[in-house]
Amino acid sequence: MTVKPELLATAASMAELVRLADAGADAFVLGESRFGMRLAGEFNLEQLAEAVQYASPRSIKIYAAVNNLIDNETVTLLPEYIKGLAHAGVNAVIFGDPAVLMAVREHAPQLQLHWNTEMTSTNYATANYWGRKGAGRFVLARELNLDEVLDIKRHTSLEVQVQVHGMTNIYHSKRSLVNSYMDYRCNDGGAAGSSLVTDKDSGLYLIEVERQEERYPIYEDRNGTHIMSSDDVCMLESLHELMEAGVDSFKIEGLLKSTTYNEIVVRAYRKVIDAYFANPESYQFDEQILEEIRAVQDSTRELSFGFFYKEQVY
Repeated sequence: MTVKPELLATAASMAELVRLADAGADAFVLGESRFGMRLAGEFNLEQLAEAVQYASPRSIKIYAAVNNLIDNETVTLLPEYIKGLAHAGVNAVIFGDPAVLMAVREHAPQLQLHWNTEMTSTNYATANYWGRKGAGRFVLARELNLDEVLDIKRHTSLEVQVQVHGMTNIYHSKRSLVNSYMDYRCNDGGAAGSSLVTDKDSGLYLIEVERQEERYPIYEDRNGTHIMSSDDVCMLESLHELMEAGVDSFKIEGLLKSTTYNEIVVRAYRKVIDAYFANPESYQFDEQILEEIRAVQDSTRELSFGFFYKEQVY
């Protein structure tokens, strides 16, 4: 039998982390926006240490996201930040830039490394390359279908992580596009003002002319403009296919979701994972567990399989 997969969640606060841990999460992705990208909330080094202090006795892991686009200024801050992460006791560092890998290897070699570039981790050769550089986990692109995921898992010894629930990022710009547009409108005589603050709680979204029933959430932070998917991935009823293949970590993306919603989702995936491993041979999906999620799902956002069952055309 394969090893039971990790159930990985995000948390916007320490209070949410505690609730999701009680719901069955095995690990959390945390960090601060200066070093990490698209985080559910801000956790500085002191708060990360608090999270570790709570999680470690419960055998829950804390992963620090250092997967931002690293510029020259940030490079100079990496050594002390990496040392701070090690002192806080985090279990692993999530990275995309080789500068982070080198800083970890020099200043905190005991930390595990999870390679994640979101949209370019698409083949097992790349996975094995980063494995030779020291990575122990490969975070797969959200655009891969199920066959591609399984093929990568068969051809690498690294841990493989996939997102199984929540919204995905479809566009990112380092520029503040919304605020820049509002400034333009203001300077052009429009009513909008440059005091607009756009963040994850703004409630802004984009609508395409051809598909006006679909809404794409948009927010801005210190890392620029982020446009998110109009639907939510939900692999709950097909989770057994990923478990049969031995996928190591299932991520639930809690960005732009309430704590109550995330708690229900984590609990649902915990039930399915435990039910499957209790008796894999006779496992049958319980539709009622999915209904628990549907009951709190935003009616304007479809639950979908994402790209898992699509033939990808590049």
